[in-house]
Amino acid sequence: MLRNLSDKIDMKTILTCLLTVLGLNTACSQGGEKQYLDADVNEFAELVADTNVVVLDVRTASEFAEGHLERAINIDYHQSDFVEKAKATLPLDKKIAVYCRSGRRSAGAAGKLGDDGYKLVNLKGGIIAWKEADMPIIKE
Repeated sequence: MLRNLSDKIDMKTILTCLLTVLGLNTACSQGGEKQYLDADVNEFAELVADTNVVVLDVRTASEFAEGHLERAINIDYHQSDFVEKAKATLPLDKKIAVYCRSGRRSAGAAGKLGDDGYKLVNLKGGIIAWKEADMPIIKE
């Protein structure tokens, strides 16, 4: 009888540990998923040609003034109120094409906004890659 009791305790302990590990593994993998897609220059150009897509430039105002994509809205990612401004400006029901200088800030912005339910596509390589591909920019 003691043997059966110890077998039950061991099996119960093992099962509990196994379920705990599986639960933690699931929680960790869900948190690590990207909330946006990456697009190369050609894919991004196709995307922004659609006037239903919102174009978001997350560089500074001075970078934006040096040249930006047509129809781009500028919201500086490094400003403390970036998320609040983005939520007040961007529609949740439209796809957002986001870019910066090299693709790093826009990936960060896409991650933050993706957590809030926005559908985002990040330009790999940023406006540097865009210019290298001789794609059009607007200067003001």
